[in-house]
Amino acid sequence: MSFVMPQQLRIAMISLHSCPLGMLGGRDTGGMNVYIREMAQELGRRGHRVDIYTMEHQPQHEQLTSLGRNVRLIHLQTGGNEEMPKVALYSYLQGFICGVENFRKSDDIRYDLIHSHYWLSGLVGKQLQVWWRVPHVVMFHTLGAVKNSIGIGEDETELRIESEREVVADCDRIITSTEREKAELVRHYGASPQKITVIPCGVNLDLFQPIDREIAREKLSLNHQKVILFVGRIEPLKGLDQLLRALTHLNGKEAPLLLIVGGDEYSQGQVQALQKMASKLHIDDRITFAGSISQEKLPLFYSAADVCVIPSYHESFGMVALESLACGTPIVATDVGGMQQIIGHKEMGRIVSDNSPHKLAGEISGLLFSEDQVQDARIRREEMIEFSWQLIADRMLHEYNRLLVGCL
Repeated sequence: MSFVMPQQLRIAMISLHSCPLGMLGGRDTGGMNVYIREMAQELGRRGHRVDIYTMEHQPQHEQLTSLGRNVRLIHLQTGGNEEMPKVALYSYLQGFICGVENFRKSDDIRYDLIHSHYWLSGLVGKQLQVWWRVPHVVMFHTLGAVKNSIGIGEDETELRIESEREVVADCDRIITSTEREKAELVRHYGASPQKITVIPCGVNLDLFQPIDREIAREKLSLNHQKVILFVGRIEPLKGLDQLLRALTHLNGKEAPLLLIVGGDEYSQGQVQALQKMASKLHIDDRITFAGSISQEKLPLFYSAADVCVIPSYHESFGMVALESLACGTPIVATDVGGMQQIIGHKEMGRIVSDNSPHKLAGEISGLLFSEDQVQDARIRREEMIEFSWQLIADRMLHEYNRLLVGCL
């Protein structure tokens, strides 16, 4: 007897520590938040029903919030709060798990599968998988053992690494965004390659569209000098210190402006350290910290820039690259995450082997003064079609289907 996937799936997505509505560029907000929201909304448009469970936070939202057709965001009380270190939330997991189950019972829902995001949510999914007897799909987005191997920033705890190992062993499917992450799961956690499916991240091509550069700069009150853009969290792993050093090698009659988008109240110490560093390097007049910017306004920043730089020591994928290229702006990036897949040829940008200031400066300089920007911008935009959320959701649904067939 053949199995046909139900026309309408009921999916429980778990994102315990980070709300999909969180302001981007903060301590716990970034690509994962965008991923969850966009994937859920695309699945909802297909007629599938998605509930996203997260913990209550400040500023408070209604317990039940609609994120679009067939998509609900459910905030649950845990006793924990977003100011706690993520590892401290471990002691609140059982309360959150019971909150999910109580909501499910009160709403009389039967889910077809669980899709959890990050290690804490993976532990939630691990328990619910047993209670509900449904498949559990997990995406880690970052891995503790990998972060520790890089040696930048604070070490991740043994609790996190052992928890990730448990989730890897017990879940039904692991989705990674790159082949590199798949290899890391096998190497560090002993994951079975057959359990892992690689599906890249996507980009909202309706939102991220090219805007005339001069119009974008006028709206952002920028002058006509060259603009280098950084978008992301302000933390050591992102390599911003190396980008500041690279700026010292880009002198001349029209020294470029570095526009930094990201950061929140938790990253003020990092911002102040970077400002102090810029002052010592005598480039503080060439750097603007724009703070956190809503996703809806980001196309203005991408379109105003001549080049977007990703100087990270590590990225799980690098969704900023997709957004920038969809707006027609080239990338200079270290060889991290999915950059080899994203930057397939020279019209897209440049990949450097590491984020040394000289290497970054050399490739940035080449793109700042490129004469083929308008023609190449169209190419960059067209190349991003394969990363549309519609196509990425197709691949995810195919994986759900395979998993549900296998679990019968």
